[in-house]
Amino acid sequence: MSRIGKSPVSIPKGVKAAVTNGVLTVEGPLGKLEQPLHPAVSVAVDAATGQLTVTRSSDNRVARSVHGLTRALAANMVEGVSKGYEKKLEIVGVGYLAALQKNTLQLRVGFANELQVPIPAGLTVTVPDQTHVSIKGIDKQLVGQFAAEVRALRKPEPYKGKGIRYENEQVRRKAGKAVTK
Repeated sequence: MSRIGKSPVSIPKGVKAAVTNGVLTVEGPLGKLEQPLHPAVSVAVDAATGQLTVTRSSDNRVARSVHGLTRALAANMVEGVSKGYEKKLEIVGVGYLAALQKNTLQLRVGFANELQVPIPAGLTVTVPDQTHVSIKGIDKQLVGQFAAEVRALRKPEPYKGKGIRYENEQVRRKAGKAVTK
């Protein structure tokens, strides 16, 4: 039995969960998320205890692998619609900066041209100052994917540490060429 899959997901006050036609729908104060369910698992919502449980139909390999995944996705959905997710990026480098214009994130990170990154629907991107970017949303996968795509535009390099990094990310620095006499 999956250790993650067998533990129930507690549903906080103000969050509603329902399963209809093989689709798990979770609705809360921040929004609504939907996730199609694999046929090998079933989700039961107990409104009296405020818990969501995931069970699998058989013990074959596919059902075992999807069991824990479905429970983790359901837990992420519940947390997303109740609290939300946030990723913070930091831009390090002389002349490197970020700006927000309508639905586009503009980045100047050492290239000849300014990078224009369209912001996906369902995300809120703020730029508190020119060297920090905050990405918020209710879908954990969408927030993480967009943050990873922005970071990949200019990864932190190991010699000077310049680039886009997650906040509090440790960048392993290398020594440059040493001059010996």
